[in-house]
Amino acid sequence: MKKTLRSFAAGTLLGLTLLSSCNSSDSSSESVDLIVYNGNVYTVNDNFDQAEAFAVKDGKIVAVGTTADIKARYSATEEVDAEGKTIYPGLNDAHAHFYRYGLELQSADLYGTGSFKEVVQKVVDQQKAYPEADWITGRGWDQNDWAVKEFPTKDTLDVLFPDTPIILTRVDGHAALVNQKALDLAGITPQTKMVGGLVELKDGKMTGILVDNAIGMVGSKIPEADEQEQRQALINAEKNCFAVGLTSVADAGLDKSTVDLMDAMHKSGELQMRVYAMINPGKVNQDHYFANGPYKTDRLNVRSFKVYSDGALGSRGASLLKPYSDKHGHYGFLLASEQEFRDLAALMNEHGFQMNTHAIGDSANRLLLDIYGEVLKEKNDKRWRIEHSQIINPADMDKFGRYSVLPSVQPTHATSDMYWAGDRLGKERIAHAYPFKQLLDQNGYIPLGSDFPVEDINPVFGFHAAVARQDGKNWPEGGFQMENALSREEALRGMTIWPAKAAFEENEKGSIEPGKFADFIIVDRDLMKVPNDQMRGLQVLRTYVNGVQVYKK
Repeated sequence: MKKTLRSFAAGTLLGLTLLSSCNSSDSSSESVDLIVYNGNVYTVNDNFDQAEAFAVKDGKIVAVGTTADIKARYSATEEVDAEGKTIYPGLNDAHAHFYRYGLELQSADLYGTGSFKEVVQKVVDQQKAYPEADWITGRGWDQNDWAVKEFPTKDTLDVLFPDTPIILTRVDGHAALVNQKALDLAGITPQTKMVGGLVELKDGKMTGILVDNAIGMVGSKIPEADEQEQRQALINAEKNCFAVGLTSVADAGLDKSTVDLMDAMHKSGELQMRVYAMINPGKVNQDHYFANGPYKTDRLNVRSFKVYSDGALGSRGASLLKPYSDKHGHYGFLLASEQEFRDLAALMNEHGFQMNTHAIGDSANRLLLDIYGEVLKEKNDKRWRIEHSQIINPADMDKFGRYSVLPSVQPTHATSDMYWAGDRLGKERIAHAYPFKQLLDQNGYIPLGSDFPVEDINPVFGFHAAVARQDGKNWPEGGFQMENALSREEALRGMTIWPAKAAFEENEKGSIEPGKFADFIIVDRDLMKVPNDQMRGLQVLRTYVNGVQVYKK
Protein backbone atom coordinates (compact mmCIF):
# COMPACT_ATOMS: atom_id res chain seq x y z
CA MET A 1 0.00 0.00 0.00
CA LYS A 2 1.29 3.50 -0.83
CA LYS A 3 2.27 5.54 2.16
CA THR A 4 1.68 9.27 2.59
CA LEU A 5 4.24 11.50 4.22
CA ARG A 6 1.58 12.82 6.58
CA SER A 7 1.57 9.46 8.34
CA PHE A 8 5.19 9.73 9.38
CA ALA A 9 6.64 11.65 12.28
CA ALA A 10 9.39 14.20 11.76
CA GLY A 11 12.73 12.61 11.03
CA THR A 12 11.29 9.37 9.62
CA LEU A 13 10.09 10.54 6.23
CA LEU A 14 11.35 7.60 4.12
CA GLY A 15 14.59 9.42 3.51
CA LEU A 16 12.60 11.74 1.24
CA THR A 17 13.56 14.96 2.94
CA LEU A 18 16.67 16.54 4.28
CA LEU A 19 14.93 17.22 7.58
CA SER A 20 16.66 16.27 10.81
CA SER A 21 14.85 14.93 13.85
CA CYS A 22 15.55 18.05 15.84
CA ASN A 23 12.76 20.59 16.37
CA SER A 24 12.81 24.30 15.70
CA SER A 25 13.83 25.08 19.27
CA ASP A 26 17.15 23.25 18.83
CA SER A 27 18.46 25.37 15.97
CA SER A 28 17.61 28.44 13.98
CA SER A 29 15.63 27.99 10.79
CA GLU A 30 17.42 27.70 7.48
CA SER A 31 16.74 30.39 4.88
CA VAL A 32 15.26 29.29 1.53
CA ASP A 33 13.60 31.08 -1.37
CA LEU A 34 10.19 29.43 -1.34
CA ILE A 35 8.04 27.23 0.85
CA VAL A 36 4.91 25.60 -0.53
CA TYR A 37 2.73 24.17 2.21
CA ASN A 38 -0.73 22.80 2.99
CA GLY A 39 -0.85 20.91 -0.30
CA ASN A 40 -1.76 17.48 -1.58
CA VAL A 41 1.65 16.82 -3.10
CA TYR A 42 2.25 13.85 -5.39
CA THR A 43 6.02 13.47 -5.33
CA VAL A 44 6.06 10.79 -8.08
CA ASN A 45 9.14 9.32 -6.42
CA ASP A 46 9.87 5.60 -6.56
CA ASN A 47 7.20 4.85 -3.94
CA PHE A 48 4.69 7.37 -5.33
CA ASP A 49 4.60 8.99 -1.89
CA GLN A 50 2.43 11.96 -1.02
CA ALA A 51 3.49 14.96 1.06
CA GLU A 52 2.13 18.28 2.28
CA ALA A 53 4.98 20.72 1.75
CA PHE A 54 8.41 21.36 0.28
CA ALA A 55 11.14 23.97 0.34
CA VAL A 56 12.99 25.48 -2.63
CA LYS A 57 16.36 27.20 -2.81
CA ASP A 58 18.30 28.36 -5.87
CA GLY A 59 15.72 26.82 -8.19
CA LYS A 60 15.89 23.35 -6.66
CA ILE A 61 13.92 21.42 -4.08
CA VAL A 62 15.82 21.04 -0.82
CA ALA A 63 13.26 19.24 1.35
CA VAL A 64 9.88 17.54 1.17
CA GLY A 65 7.67 16.63 4.12
CA THR A 66 4.78 17.71 6.29
CA THR A 67 3.73 21.32 6.63
CA ALA A 68 4.72 21.37 10.29
CA ASP A 69 8.20 20.01 9.67
CA ILE A 70 9.01 22.20 6.69
CA LYS A 71 7.82 25.39 8.40
CA ALA A 72 9.68 24.47 11.58
CA ARG A 73 12.97 23.95 9.82
CA TYR A 74 12.88 26.61 7.09
CA SER A 75 12.10 30.29 6.67
CA ALA A 76 11.46 31.69 3.22
CA THR A 77 11.25 34.99 1.40
CA GLU A 78 8.09 33.67 -0.27
CA GLU A 79 5.48 31.25 1.02
CA VAL A 80 2.59 29.72 -0.91
CA ASP A 81 -0.39 28.27 0.92
CA ALA A 82 -1.74 25.63 -1.47
CA GLU A 83 -5.00 25.55 0.51
CA GLY A 84 -5.29 21.79 0.15
CA LYS A 85 -4.96 21.86 -3.65
CA THR A 86 -3.23 19.07 -5.53
CA ILE A 87 0.37 19.58 -6.65
CA TYR A 88 2.17 17.54 -9.32
CA PRO A 89 5.66 17.75 -10.79
CA GLY A 90 5.73 19.93 -13.90
CA LEU A 91 4.26 17.95 -16.78
CA ASN A 92 6.52 16.78 -19.59
CA ASP A 93 5.32 16.09 -23.15
CA ALA A 94 7.56 13.31 -24.48
CA HIS A 95 6.76 13.97 -28.14
CA ALA A 96 5.57 17.31 -29.44
CA HIS A 97 6.35 19.92 -32.08
CA PHE A 98 6.79 22.93 -29.84
CA TYR A 99 8.43 25.29 -32.33
CA ARG A 100 6.16 24.29 -35.21
CA TYR A 101 3.13 24.74 -32.98
CA GLY A 102 4.25 28.30 -32.27
CA LEU A 103 4.64 29.03 -35.98
CA GLU A 104 1.24 27.53 -36.76
CA LEU A 105 -0.43 29.88 -34.30
CA GLN A 106 0.17 32.42 -37.07
CA SER A 107 -1.53 30.24 -39.74
CA ALA A 108 -5.13 29.29 -40.52
CA ASP A 109 -6.47 27.04 -37.79
CA LEU A 110 -8.28 24.16 -39.50
CA TYR A 111 -8.60 21.88 -36.47
CA GLY A 112 -12.11 20.63 -35.81
CA THR A 113 -13.51 21.74 -39.17
CA GLY A 114 -16.65 19.82 -40.03
CA SER A 115 -16.49 20.09 -43.82
CA PHE A 116 -14.29 21.22 -46.67
CA LYS A 117 -16.60 24.23 -47.07
CA GLU A 118 -15.63 25.31 -43.57
CA VAL A 119 -11.95 24.87 -44.45
CA VAL A 120 -12.34 27.15 -47.47
CA GLN A 121 -14.06 29.81 -45.37
CA LYS A 122 -11.19 29.78 -42.88
CA VAL A 123 -8.73 30.23 -45.75
CA VAL A 124 -10.75 33.20 -47.03
CA ASP A 125 -10.72 34.68 -43.52
CA GLN A 126 -6.97 34.14 -43.25
CA GLN A 127 -6.32 36.09 -46.45
CA LYS A 128 -8.50 38.95 -45.22
CA ALA A 129 -6.56 39.04 -41.94
CA TYR A 130 -3.15 38.97 -43.68
CA PRO A 131 -3.74 40.49 -47.15
CA GLU A 132 -0.02 41.12 -47.76
CA ALA A 133 1.05 37.52 -47.10
CA ASP A 134 2.89 35.86 -50.00
CA TRP A 135 1.52 32.42 -49.00
CA ILE A 136 -1.55 31.15 -47.21
CA THR A 137 -0.81 28.24 -44.89
CA GLY A 138 -3.07 26.26 -42.60
CA ARG A 139 -3.21 23.01 -40.72
CA GLY A 140 -5.59 20.68 -38.95
CA TRP A 141 -8.23 19.40 -41.41
CA ASP A 142 -9.23 15.76 -41.18
CA GLN A 143 -11.53 14.32 -43.83
CA ASN A 144 -12.48 11.54 -41.40
CA ASP A 145 -14.45 14.17 -39.44
CA TRP A 146 -16.54 15.17 -42.48
CA ALA A 147 -19.74 13.71 -43.88
CA VAL A 148 -17.82 13.08 -47.12
CA LYS A 149 -14.73 11.22 -45.90
CA GLU A 150 -12.68 11.50 -49.08
CA PHE A 151 -9.67 13.73 -49.62
CA PRO A 152 -10.70 17.18 -50.92
CA THR A 153 -9.46 18.55 -54.24
CA LYS A 154 -7.88 21.85 -55.22
CA ASP A 155 -10.60 23.02 -57.65
CA THR A 156 -12.24 25.56 -55.32
CA LEU A 157 -8.88 26.92 -54.17
CA ASP A 158 -7.77 27.34 -57.81
CA VAL A 159 -10.85 29.48 -58.54
CA LEU A 160 -10.66 31.62 -55.40
CA PHE A 161 -6.87 31.97 -55.20
CA PRO A 162 -5.36 31.70 -58.69
CA ASP A 163 -2.34 33.85 -57.86
CA THR A 164 -1.65 33.07 -54.18
CA PRO A 165 0.04 29.75 -53.34
CA ILE A 166 -1.77 27.76 -50.66
CA ILE A 167 -0.77 24.75 -48.59
CA LEU A 168 -3.23 23.25 -46.12
CA THR A 169 -1.71 20.44 -44.11
CA ARG A 170 -3.76 17.55 -42.77
CA VAL A 171 -3.99 17.12 -39.00
CA ASP A 172 -1.24 14.45 -38.91
CA GLY A 173 1.21 16.40 -41.07
CA HIS A 174 1.50 13.54 -43.55
CA ALA A 175 -0.84 14.84 -46.26
CA ALA A 176 -1.58 18.30 -47.60
CA LEU A 177 -3.89 20.02 -50.06
CA VAL A 178 -2.24 22.62 -52.27
CA ASN A 179 -3.53 24.74 -55.12
CA GLN A 180 -2.22 24.91 -58.68
CA LYS A 181 -0.11 28.00 -57.97
CA ALA A 182 1.78 26.09 -55.26
CA LEU A 183 2.24 23.08 -57.58
CA ASP A 184 3.62 25.33 -60.29
CA LEU A 185 6.10 27.02 -57.94
CA ALA A 186 7.33 23.59 -56.80
CA GLY A 187 7.56 22.25 -60.35
CA ILE A 188 5.22 19.37 -59.60
CA THR A 189 3.50 17.74 -62.58
CA PRO A 190 1.46 14.56 -63.07
CA GLN A 191 4.72 12.84 -64.00
CA THR A 192 6.48 13.74 -60.73
CA LYS A 193 7.65 10.68 -58.78
CA MET A 194 9.63 10.30 -55.56
CA VAL A 195 10.55 7.73 -52.92
CA GLY A 196 8.27 7.82 -49.88
CA GLY A 197 5.76 10.25 -51.31
CA LEU A 198 2.76 10.56 -53.58
CA VAL A 199 1.23 13.15 -55.90
CA GLU A 200 -2.41 12.08 -56.08
CA LEU A 201 -3.91 11.83 -59.56
CA LYS A 202 -7.48 11.37 -60.70
CA ASP A 203 -8.09 10.65 -64.37
CA GLY A 204 -4.49 11.67 -64.99
CA LYS A 205 -4.90 15.11 -63.39
CA MET A 206 -3.48 16.33 -60.08
CA THR A 207 -6.05 16.66 -57.31
CA GLY A 208 -3.83 18.87 -55.16
CA ILE A 209 -3.30 16.16 -52.55
CA LEU A 210 0.33 15.48 -51.65
CA VAL A 211 1.39 12.72 -49.27
CA ASP A 212 4.56 12.58 -47.13
CA ASN A 213 7.76 13.39 -49.07
CA ALA A 214 5.79 15.16 -51.81
CA ILE A 215 4.76 17.81 -49.27
CA GLY A 216 8.37 18.88 -48.85
CA MET A 217 8.60 19.87 -52.50
CA VAL A 218 6.06 22.61 -51.85
CA GLY A 219 7.18 23.32 -48.29
CA SER A 220 10.70 24.13 -49.49
CA LYS A 221 9.30 27.04 -51.51
CA ILE A 222 7.67 28.75 -48.54
CA PRO A 223 9.82 31.64 -47.26
CA GLU A 224 11.42 30.97 -43.88
CA ALA A 225 10.08 32.91 -40.93
CA ASP A 226 12.40 35.74 -40.00
CA GLU A 227 14.12 35.77 -36.61
CA GLN A 228 11.50 37.98 -34.97
CA GLU A 229 8.72 35.66 -36.14
CA GLN A 230 10.67 32.66 -34.85
CA ARG A 231 11.20 34.29 -31.46
CA GLN A 232 7.54 35.20 -31.20
CA ALA A 233 6.55 31.66 -32.17
CA LEU A 234 8.58 30.23 -29.29
CA ILE A 235 7.22 32.78 -26.82
CA ASN A 236 3.63 32.10 -27.89
CA ALA A 237 4.11 28.34 -27.68
CA GLU A 238 5.66 28.60 -24.22
CA LYS A 239 2.81 30.76 -22.92
CA ASN A 240 0.20 28.21 -23.98
CA CYS A 241 2.25 25.30 -22.61
CA PHE A 242 2.61 26.88 -19.17
CA ALA A 243 -1.15 27.45 -19.07
CA VAL A 244 -1.78 23.69 -19.32
CA GLY A 245 0.97 22.68 -16.90
CA LEU A 246 3.78 21.77 -19.27
CA THR A 247 7.25 22.75 -18.04
CA SER A 248 9.21 20.43 -20.37
CA VAL A 249 8.72 19.27 -23.94
CA ALA A 250 10.53 16.98 -26.33
CA ASP A 251 10.54 18.82 -29.67
CA ALA A 252 10.58 16.13 -32.33
CA GLY A 253 12.47 17.38 -35.37
CA LEU A 254 14.55 20.58 -35.17
CA ASP A 255 17.39 22.08 -37.17
CA LYS A 256 20.55 23.45 -35.57
CA SER A 257 19.52 27.03 -36.34
CA THR A 258 16.33 26.69 -34.28
CA VAL A 259 18.18 24.94 -31.45
CA ASP A 260 20.71 27.77 -31.41
CA LEU A 261 17.91 30.33 -31.18
CA MET A 262 16.32 28.42 -28.27
CA ASP A 263 19.68 28.31 -26.53
CA ALA A 264 20.20 32.05 -26.96
CA MET A 265 16.68 32.79 -25.66
CA HIS A 266 17.25 30.51 -22.68
CA LYS A 267 20.46 32.35 -21.83
CA SER A 268 18.85 35.78 -22.20
CA GLY A 269 15.88 34.77 -20.07
CA GLU A 270 13.36 35.18 -22.89
CA LEU A 271 12.51 31.46 -22.85
CA GLN A 272 11.99 29.31 -19.75
CA MET A 273 10.62 26.07 -21.24
CA ARG A 274 12.89 23.05 -20.87
CA VAL A 275 13.38 21.43 -24.28
CA TYR A 276 14.64 17.98 -25.21
CA ALA A 277 15.59 18.59 -28.83
CA MET A 278 15.42 15.80 -31.39
CA ILE A 279 17.51 16.90 -34.38
CA ASN A 280 16.52 16.41 -38.01
CA PRO A 281 19.13 14.13 -39.63
CA GLY A 282 20.07 16.46 -42.49
CA LYS A 283 23.71 16.81 -43.52
CA VAL A 284 24.32 20.19 -41.86
CA ASN A 285 22.90 18.93 -38.58
CA GLN A 286 24.79 15.64 -38.73
CA ASP A 287 28.08 17.33 -39.56
CA HIS A 288 27.84 19.70 -36.61
CA TYR A 289 26.58 17.36 -33.89
CA PHE A 290 28.67 14.36 -34.90
CA ALA A 291 31.75 16.58 -34.78
CA ASN A 292 30.84 18.31 -31.50
CA GLY A 293 28.80 15.69 -29.67
CA PRO A 294 25.69 16.18 -27.49
CA TYR A 295 24.93 19.59 -26.00
CA LYS A 296 23.39 20.10 -22.55
CA THR A 297 22.29 23.00 -20.36
CA ASP A 298 19.73 23.09 -17.55
CA ARG A 299 17.01 23.98 -20.06
CA LEU A 300 18.20 22.40 -23.33
CA ASN A 301 19.31 18.86 -24.08
CA VAL A 302 20.52 17.86 -27.56
CA ARG A 303 21.50 14.20 -27.79
CA SER A 304 19.05 12.60 -30.19
CA PHE A 305 17.98 12.57 -33.83
CA LYS A 306 14.41 12.27 -35.10
CA VAL A 307 14.00 9.91 -38.07
CA TYR A 308 10.84 9.22 -40.09
CA SER A 309 10.31 5.67 -41.30
CA ASP A 310 6.74 5.87 -42.66
CA GLY A 311 3.66 8.08 -42.83
CA ALA A 312 0.38 8.15 -40.91
CA LEU A 313 -2.55 5.78 -40.75
CA GLY A 314 -5.12 8.47 -41.50
CA SER A 315 -3.51 9.35 -44.84
CA ARG A 316 -2.77 5.65 -45.55
CA GLY A 317 0.96 6.33 -45.55
CA ALA A 318 1.75 4.04 -42.61
CA SER A 319 3.74 1.03 -43.86
CA LEU A 320 1.78 -2.20 -43.26
CA LEU A 321 2.69 -5.88 -43.54
CA LYS A 322 -0.60 -6.59 -45.34
CA PRO A 323 -2.70 -4.26 -47.52
CA TYR A 324 -5.05 -1.66 -46.08
CA SER A 325 -8.47 -3.16 -45.48
CA ASP A 326 -10.11 -0.15 -47.13
CA LYS A 327 -7.75 0.25 -50.10
CA HIS A 328 -7.08 -2.86 -52.13
CA GLY A 329 -3.42 -3.62 -52.82
CA HIS A 330 -2.13 -0.57 -50.93
CA TYR A 331 0.50 -1.15 -48.20
CA GLY A 332 1.59 2.42 -47.47
CA PHE A 333 5.30 3.07 -47.88
CA LEU A 334 8.64 3.73 -46.26
CA LEU A 335 10.04 7.25 -46.52
CA ALA A 336 13.57 6.04 -47.28
CA SER A 337 15.29 2.81 -48.21
CA GLU A 338 16.02 0.13 -45.65
CA GLN A 339 19.74 0.69 -46.18
CA GLU A 340 19.41 4.37 -45.34
CA PHE A 341 17.85 3.49 -41.99
CA ARG A 342 20.63 0.97 -41.31
CA ASP A 343 23.28 3.55 -42.17
CA LEU A 344 21.66 6.13 -39.87
CA ALA A 345 21.46 3.64 -37.01
CA ALA A 346 25.14 2.83 -37.38
CA LEU A 347 26.04 6.55 -37.36
CA MET A 348 23.91 7.28 -34.29
CA ASN A 349 25.51 4.43 -32.41
CA GLU A 350 29.03 5.39 -33.49
CA HIS A 351 28.63 9.00 -32.36
CA GLY A 352 26.73 8.34 -29.14
CA PHE A 353 23.34 9.78 -30.10
CA GLN A 354 19.91 8.42 -29.28
CA MET A 355 17.91 7.36 -32.35
CA ASN A 356 14.21 8.22 -32.15
CA THR A 357 12.27 6.92 -35.15
CA HIS A 358 8.68 7.64 -36.17
CA ALA A 359 7.02 4.29 -36.93
CA ILE A 360 3.26 3.86 -37.25
CA GLY A 361 2.59 0.72 -39.31
CA ASP A 362 3.41 -2.83 -38.27
CA SER A 363 5.84 -3.21 -41.18
CA ALA A 364 7.73 -0.02 -40.27
CA ASN A 365 7.85 -1.03 -36.60
CA ARG A 366 9.18 -4.48 -37.48
CA LEU A 367 11.88 -3.06 -39.75
CA LEU A 368 13.10 -0.49 -37.23
CA LEU A 369 13.03 -2.90 -34.31
CA ASP A 370 15.12 -5.34 -36.34
CA ILE A 371 17.57 -2.62 -37.38
CA TYR A 372 17.82 -1.42 -33.78
CA GLY A 373 18.43 -5.03 -32.74
CA GLU A 374 21.26 -5.39 -35.25
CA VAL A 375 22.99 -2.39 -33.66
CA LEU A 376 22.03 -2.73 -29.99
CA LYS A 377 22.18 -6.56 -29.94
CA GLU A 378 20.89 -7.01 -26.37
CA LYS A 379 19.64 -5.15 -23.31
CA ASN A 380 21.36 -1.79 -22.88
CA ASP A 381 20.92 1.73 -21.53
CA LYS A 382 21.03 3.66 -24.81
CA ARG A 383 17.28 4.33 -24.63
CA TRP A 384 16.67 4.32 -28.39
CA ARG A 385 13.03 5.07 -29.08
CA ILE A 386 10.25 4.21 -31.48
CA GLU A 387 8.01 7.26 -31.69
CA HIS A 388 4.29 6.35 -31.87
CA SER A 389 4.63 2.53 -31.94
CA GLN A 390 1.02 2.44 -33.07
CA ILE A 391 0.51 -0.93 -34.75
CA ILE A 392 2.65 -3.82 -33.51
CA ASN A 393 2.51 -7.34 -34.88
CA PRO A 394 2.43 -9.72 -31.87
CA ALA A 395 5.58 -11.44 -33.14
CA ASP A 396 7.50 -8.18 -32.68
CA MET A 397 6.30 -7.04 -29.26
CA ASP A 398 9.08 -8.67 -27.23
CA LYS A 399 11.75 -6.92 -29.32
CA PHE A 400 11.10 -3.73 -27.35
CA GLY A 401 12.20 -5.50 -24.17
CA ARG A 402 14.88 -7.65 -25.79
CA TYR A 403 16.76 -4.61 -27.16
CA SER A 404 15.68 -2.09 -24.47
CA VAL A 405 13.82 -0.01 -27.08
CA LEU A 406 11.45 2.59 -25.62
CA PRO A 407 8.00 3.00 -27.15
CA SER A 408 7.11 6.71 -27.03
CA VAL A 409 3.32 6.88 -27.42
CA GLN A 410 0.59 9.50 -27.62
CA PRO A 411 -2.62 8.28 -25.94
CA THR A 412 -4.92 10.73 -27.72
CA HIS A 413 -3.91 9.19 -31.06
CA ALA A 414 -5.87 6.11 -30.00
CA THR A 415 -9.01 8.05 -29.12
CA SER A 416 -8.76 10.25 -32.23
CA ASP A 417 -8.25 7.29 -34.56
CA MET A 418 -10.63 4.77 -32.98
CA TYR A 419 -13.62 5.84 -35.11
CA TRP A 420 -11.99 4.80 -38.39
CA ALA A 421 -8.79 2.88 -37.59
CA GLY A 422 -10.70 -0.41 -37.76
CA ASP A 423 -11.66 0.39 -41.36
CA ARG A 424 -8.00 0.88 -42.26
CA LEU A 425 -6.74 -2.21 -40.44
CA GLY A 426 -9.57 -4.73 -40.20
CA LYS A 427 -10.69 -6.68 -37.13
CA GLU A 428 -7.50 -8.73 -36.64
CA ARG A 429 -4.96 -5.91 -36.81
CA ILE A 430 -6.93 -3.28 -34.88
CA ALA A 431 -6.63 -5.57 -31.83
CA HIS A 432 -2.85 -4.99 -31.94
CA ALA A 433 -3.03 -1.22 -32.34
CA TYR A 434 -2.33 1.36 -29.58
CA PRO A 435 -1.18 -1.40 -27.16
CA PHE A 436 0.03 0.90 -24.38
CA LYS A 437 -0.11 -1.59 -21.50
CA GLN A 438 1.70 -4.30 -23.46
CA LEU A 439 4.35 -1.79 -24.46
CA LEU A 440 4.74 -0.60 -20.86
CA ASP A 441 5.37 -4.16 -19.75
CA GLN A 442 8.38 -4.50 -22.06
CA ASN A 443 10.73 -2.15 -20.18
CA GLY A 444 8.73 -1.12 -17.13
CA TYR A 445 8.22 2.48 -18.19
CA ILE A 446 6.68 4.33 -21.11
CA PRO A 447 6.97 8.06 -21.96
CA LEU A 448 3.69 9.72 -22.95
CA GLY A 449 3.23 12.70 -25.25
CA SER A 450 0.62 14.38 -27.41
CA ASP A 451 2.30 15.07 -30.77
CA PHE A 452 0.81 18.57 -30.57
CA PRO A 453 -0.26 20.33 -32.77
CA VAL A 454 -1.42 17.04 -34.31
CA GLU A 455 -3.43 16.57 -31.10
CA ASP A 456 -4.50 19.11 -28.51
CA ILE A 457 -1.75 20.69 -26.45
CA ASN A 458 -3.50 19.89 -23.14
CA PRO A 459 -1.69 16.92 -21.50
CA VAL A 460 -4.71 16.11 -19.33
CA PHE A 461 -6.53 14.96 -22.46
CA GLY A 462 -3.75 12.41 -22.89
CA PHE A 463 -4.08 11.33 -19.27
CA HIS A 464 -7.80 10.71 -19.77
CA ALA A 465 -7.19 8.88 -23.06
CA ALA A 466 -4.57 6.64 -21.44
CA VAL A 467 -6.70 5.74 -18.43
CA ALA A 468 -10.28 5.76 -19.73
CA ARG A 469 -9.52 5.16 -23.45
CA GLN A 470 -12.37 7.55 -24.28
CA ASP A 471 -12.77 10.77 -26.24
CA GLY A 472 -13.80 14.17 -24.90
CA LYS A 473 -17.45 13.09 -24.84
CA ASN A 474 -16.56 9.99 -22.79
CA TRP A 475 -17.22 7.67 -25.71
CA PRO A 476 -17.24 4.73 -26.08
CA GLU A 477 -18.94 3.60 -22.91
CA GLY A 478 -16.52 1.29 -21.15
CA GLY A 479 -13.54 2.51 -23.19
CA PHE A 480 -11.71 1.47 -26.37
CA GLN A 481 -9.69 -1.77 -26.07
CA MET A 482 -9.42 -1.37 -22.31
CA GLU A 483 -7.00 -4.27 -21.96
CA ASN A 484 -4.34 -1.74 -22.93
CA ALA A 485 -5.42 1.09 -20.62
CA LEU A 486 -2.91 2.46 -18.12
CA SER A 487 -3.52 2.97 -14.42
CA ARG A 488 -3.69 6.51 -13.09
CA GLU A 489 -0.31 6.17 -11.42
CA GLU A 490 1.21 4.87 -14.65
CA ALA A 491 -0.32 7.74 -16.62
CA LEU A 492 1.04 10.36 -14.22
CA ARG A 493 4.48 8.76 -14.28
CA GLY A 494 4.20 8.70 -18.07
CA MET A 495 3.75 12.49 -18.06
CA THR A 496 6.47 13.32 -15.52
CA ILE A 497 9.31 11.01 -14.50
CA TRP A 498 9.19 8.59 -17.44
CA PRO A 499 9.63 11.26 -20.15
CA ALA A 500 12.51 12.58 -18.05
CA LYS A 501 14.06 9.11 -17.97
CA ALA A 502 13.51 8.64 -21.71
CA ALA A 503 15.56 11.82 -22.15
CA PHE A 504 18.31 10.82 -19.66
CA GLU A 505 17.08 13.51 -17.24
CA GLU A 506 15.49 11.49 -14.44
CA ASN A 507 18.05 12.70 -11.90
CA GLU A 508 17.21 16.37 -12.42
CA LYS A 509 13.45 16.56 -12.98
CA GLY A 510 10.21 14.60 -13.22
CA SER A 511 9.47 14.28 -9.49
CA ILE A 512 9.28 16.45 -6.40
CA GLU A 513 12.41 15.32 -4.58
CA PRO A 514 15.44 17.02 -3.00
CA GLY A 515 18.09 17.99 -5.52
CA LYS A 516 15.71 18.25 -8.49
CA PHE A 517 14.53 21.35 -10.32
CA ALA A 518 11.56 22.99 -8.62
CA ASP A 519 9.20 22.54 -11.55
CA PHE A 520 5.66 21.93 -10.35
CA ILE A 521 2.00 22.80 -10.90
CA ILE A 522 -0.93 23.49 -8.59
CA VAL A 523 -4.26 22.26 -9.97
CA ASP A 524 -7.92 22.37 -9.02
CA ARG A 525 -8.60 18.63 -8.77
CA ASP A 526 -6.87 15.35 -8.05
CA LEU A 527 -6.53 13.18 -11.15
CA MET A 528 -5.88 10.18 -8.93
CA LYS A 529 -9.38 10.40 -7.46
CA VAL A 530 -11.89 12.26 -9.66
CA PRO A 531 -14.25 10.24 -11.86
CA ASN A 532 -13.07 9.62 -15.40
CA ASP A 533 -15.59 12.02 -16.88
CA GLN A 534 -14.20 14.90 -14.78
CA MET A 535 -10.54 14.50 -15.69
CA ARG A 536 -10.55 16.73 -18.77
CA GLY A 537 -12.01 19.59 -16.78
CA LEU A 538 -8.83 19.98 -14.72
CA GLN A 539 -7.60 23.57 -14.51
CA VAL A 540 -4.00 24.50 -13.85
CA LEU A 541 -3.98 27.25 -11.23
CA ARG A 542 -0.24 27.94 -11.11
CA THR A 543 2.85 26.74 -12.94
CA TYR A 544 6.39 27.06 -11.57
CA VAL A 545 9.77 26.57 -13.22
CA ASN A 546 12.87 26.63 -11.00
CA GLY A 547 10.61 27.73 -8.16
CA VAL A 548 9.50 30.83 -10.08
CA GLN A 549 5.85 31.30 -10.99
CA VAL A 550 5.49 31.45 -14.78
CA TYR A 551 1.70 31.13 -14.98
CA LYS A 552 -1.24 31.96 -12.75
CA LYS A 553 -4.88 31.50 -13.69
